[in-house]
Amino acid sequence: MALLQVALDFINLERAMKVAEEAIEGGADIIEAGTPLIKAEGMNAIRMLSKFGKKVVADMKTMDVGDVETEMAAKAGADIITVMGTAGDETIMEAIESARRYGAEIMVDLMECDDVEARARAVEEMGADYVCVHVAIDTQMKGENPFEELKKVASSVSIPVAVAGGINAEGAKKAVENGADIVIVGGAIIKAENAMEATRKIKRAMEGERIKETAFKKYREDEIRDAFLKVSTCNVADAMHNRGAMRNIFPLKEGYKMVGKAITVKTLDGDWAKVVEAINIAGRENVIVIEEHGSKAIWGELATESAVMKGIAGIVVDGSVRDIHIIKKHNFPVFARSFYPDAGEPLGHGEINVEIKCGGQVVKPGDWIVGDDNGVVVVPKEIALKVANRAINVMERENRIREEIRRGRTLADVLELKKWEKVD
Repeated sequence: MALLQVALDFINLERAMKVAEEAIEGGADIIEAGTPLIKAEGMNAIRMLSKFGKKVVADMKTMDVGDVETEMAAKAGADIITVMGTAGDETIMEAIESARRYGAEIMVDLMECDDVEARARAVEEMGADYVCVHVAIDTQMKGENPFEELKKVASSVSIPVAVAGGINAEGAKKAVENGADIVIVGGAIIKAENAMEATRKIKRAMEGERIKETAFKKYREDEIRDAFLKVSTCNVADAMHNRGAMRNIFPLKEGYKMVGKAITVKTLDGDWAKVVEAINIAGRENVIVIEEHGSKAIWGELATESAVMKGIAGIVVDGSVRDIHIIKKHNFPVFARSFYPDAGEPLGHGEINVEIKCGGQVVKPGDWIVGDDNGVVVVPKEIALKVANRAINVMERENRIREEIRRGRTLADVLELKKWEKVD
């Protein structure tokens, strides 16, 4: 029977301890002091987690001084210590010898190894107790999963094989089916509002129950729009490290949710010809984004009627719109810099599908545009998949924080702000 290992990737020991307690109650077999937790709290994190009486993994991700780091973790109470497969052979062998001396075991993490099968066989010969097929969190954001490599490694070695990398309940079942002896789950438990129930669900999946999981998943290229529809522009801006938000662009009314690929328009003051011509080009998953900067309105009732008929996702105008009393009735997402009753003229100047600047942000044709009550964010198409998955991750992490606040803690307490403040 495969075992469930919970990766406590927190930077706050108190939060980690609470989730560990819930996860153990839900049936977790192994508790992992994640790398962020060890870096933030040191060996004390391992000491505290060992009090639960479960096997403890210290995810040291050792790359050098294998004997020293293994000794530190083992003396703190770790049963299993991780060493990177990309480390030199001497480092891995030193870690294995140190682990033997202190009654611990070594798990070799194969993340970023060029040939995971060959490296797994090599570290098994060195004496490693486990290998771990691992897709890094940053790589997960591109929609990759570890199951193909897991299947190959599981058939190549005789020692237990662990697997990690964005696994939820649905993925846990696939992991077992592909040969995992240990299924390592982080986000799907530590971001859950109820970690105990989340753990129980994953255990049921590992035992063979088919569970269709919509949460804690990594989205593929063809699911980018679905991901952006689930999150707020605030989540997207956080995922982009506070980049991409348009300035002085506001929704016509509350309640809009707009997601689509940009059709761009550059025009002169009041010239709306290219603006309405862009409606003919745009489709159901497009947002028309306009650079104009004039005072006369270049969008109004009739343009809105045309866009609604085409099923266009919305419009963003760095300029003026009018007929807002009618546009609001259509519930068609319109974001603009200003409102003005005078209309311009269709002179035909300007260009469609060229690079523009809207709300202070560069927008290229095909970039993703996300809008809601908070405003509009532009996501470059080259990084859209990564940003979409990161935005989902931001939202899910906040769900857990929100639940901790409901249980009686303040935001400052949950985040331990005093501890992390910069002091001059």
